[in-house]
Order: sequence, then C-alpha cells, then structure tokens
Amino acid sequence: MKVGIDKIGFYTPKWYVDMAKLARARNEEPDKYLIGIGQTKQAVIPNSQDAVTMAANAADQIVNDDNRKKIDLILFGTESGIDNSKSAAIYLQRLLGLPNTIQSVELKQACYAMTAGIQLAKDHVLAHPDSQVLVVGADIARYGLHNAGEPTQGGGAMAVVISANPRILAIENGSAHYVADIMDFWRPLYATEALVDGKYSSKQYIEFFQQTFAQYQKQHGLEISDLQALVFHLPYTKMGLKALRAILPETDESHANQLLREFEYSRVFNRQVGNLYTGSLYLSLLSLLVNSESLNETQKIGLFSYGSGAEGEFYVATVQSNYKQALHESTITNVLSNREELSIPDYEKMFKSQMPLSDADFVTDYEKDSAKFYLAGQKDQQRQYQKR
Repeated sequence: MKVGIDKIGFYTPKWYVDMAKLARARNEEPDKYLIGIGQTKQAVIPNSQDAVTMAANAADQIVNDDNRKKIDLILFGTESGIDNSKSAAIYLQRLLGLPNTIQSVELKQACYAMTAGIQLAKDHVLAHPDSQVLVVGADIARYGLHNAGEPTQGGGAMAVVISANPRILAIENGSAHYVADIMDFWRPLYATEALVDGKYSSKQYIEFFQQTFAQYQKQHGLEISDLQALVFHLPYTKMGLKALRAILPETDESHANQLLREFEYSRVFNRQVGNLYTGSLYLSLLSLLVNSESLNETQKIGLFSYGSGAEGEFYVATVQSNYKQALHESTITNVLSNREELSIPDYEKMFKSQMPLSDADFVTDYEKDSAKFYLAGQKDQQRQYQKR
C-alpha cells in the first residue's frame, strides 16, 4: 500500500521586507544577502499571527468537508510553541472544526519536528488505512535586529495530509537518521530570540546530510543517479546549495547539472519567505513541485531534514501521476503575490510589536490583518484566537 502526501497547504503573512533594501540599511552590500545568503525577500510576522494561526491558515487550504471526518490525528511540529503544557494541535482542532474524537499532539526537535510528524503519520496510516493525518509545521524565526542572524529570519506554516493512495508523493520505506547532542542553535525558555553559532551550525548541517545520505545509500542500495532532485531544509537557501555541492562529485556532469537545475526550482519560494524552521524543507518541496519543468511520474526525490541540536534524516519519495492537479497552484502563488512590502522602519516596528511574555492583557493589531485565522490578543492569561 502506498502512503504519502495527498495535499499540501502553505501560508505566510502578507508583509515582507526587501532584502536588498535591508542590506543597504545595515551598511552591507546587497549581494551579501541576495547571493551570499540566497534571499530576496523575508516574511515579517505581525503580532496578530503566531504558530497556531499560521498553521490554521495553511491547513484550511487542505481541510474541507470531504476529508474533515477522515482525519483522526493532528501532529503539530513547531519550535515556536505558545504554551509549555497545552499542545498547539488542540487549538488547531477547534479552529478547523475537526472531530472531538481526534488525537492531537505537538512535536519538538528544532526544525526537524514536521518530518518526525510525517514519518509518524505514515506509520499511523499503514496501521489504519482508512484514516488520514494532518501534519503541520509552523514557526517564527527570530534572531533580533542589527545582528548576523537578522537576514535569516522569516516565518510561516506548511500543512500536509498524509493518506493511503496519495495523489502527490508516495513515501518510500525506510529512512536514515543521525543525531548528536551539540549546541549549534538553541532557544532557552527565558528567550524569545534564538541563539546560534552560525559557522558551526552550517558545518554540522553539511556533515549530517553526508552522514544520512551515505547511510541511506548503503541500507537501500540507492545510487545518486536514481534521484531526479534533492530538496533540503533551507534556513537560508544558500545552505542547501552548499550541501548539494558536497555530493555532486559522486555523479557525472550531466546529472550534476540536472540536480542543480532542480535545486533552483526548489528554492524559488524560500527565497521570497526566509526561514520557516519546521516548514522550510516542505516549502522547498512545494517549490520544486510547482516550478520544476521536468518532474514526472515514478521519479524519485531525496529529502534532507535537519533540526539543530541536532537531528538529521534523509528519506525518499516518489512522484505520483497527475500530481499537479492536487497542488492548487493558484492558491499557493496568491499567498506570495498578494503581499505588501514594508519600509525598513515599519518592518522594525512590526518586529518589536510582538505580544510580550507576561500575564498582562494585550490587544494585537488584528484589524490590519486580513487572514482568516488570527490572534486578537490575550485576556485573563488566555490567548484569544478568532476566525473571520
């Protein structure tokens, strides 16, 4: 029985900052951001959006009356959780009108958690073939203003439905893992912005990719020539390119050029959004599926997931026939095309406007936010989630 991705949804808020203008404001050459980091735009998250509302706005694209009663499990990957006890998936269940009989769990391992959710969802469907699983990854990447991490911020959400007989991708059996207790990136409970050792983290990312890719090849007899494309977790898009280049000597020039072409398709969307943390790999996958000119049925895609701290996984999925019909491309592209550019001062103001971590009542700027699901604020220490 085939199990895999049947639907994909994507959401990011309607505001962004232009990276060339940000570079100039920070007294940097624009090409440092545009080429050196590989980003052209960066999503800016208003205080009326958080991991829960962004997940709801993404999942709403793929949950409807046809599958609402079939979904019996929500797996919510995030490192931007809003409660140390209550799962973000519980909020999501109510906002989407999913059955009260559903299981709802939040997962955490830095940017890896959505992949963990997808693999758990696959096993769930194998055991319960008539069920479907909603897996989401939603995050806000925050490092602060006027520092080295600023150009690798961003945010948004990805949502997938995992089912039997999927229309988009079938996930192959088996995967390769590599874990190590390292401090390349972390965010203590008292901090709203992440701490990162950038050069060390980049080095570990590439090493974890090489470890998991070689392990998968050995276990499954995979040749690099078997893959039409490789997609990566993209905290910034140049990072994936560095990892890809590390294994290109394993193949011939023609195939290497093919993998490089497909990689460019796979980072079109990420270049315009920035870092989604848990959702970054799957925005890259979506970008490949929408933009590639050569993907066909039965072709295989390799996926590398990385979560700092650290855990890596490599697995393979097979493209399904007529997958384009299940993508709803216009909905996806409208998310990116209908955004508003912020000036640098307005971007900085919005960045600083996040609801504070305190017990005080708070009202967000939700009236400026046209999203279907939004955070109205906090009252009596309870977040006020609303639906238009």
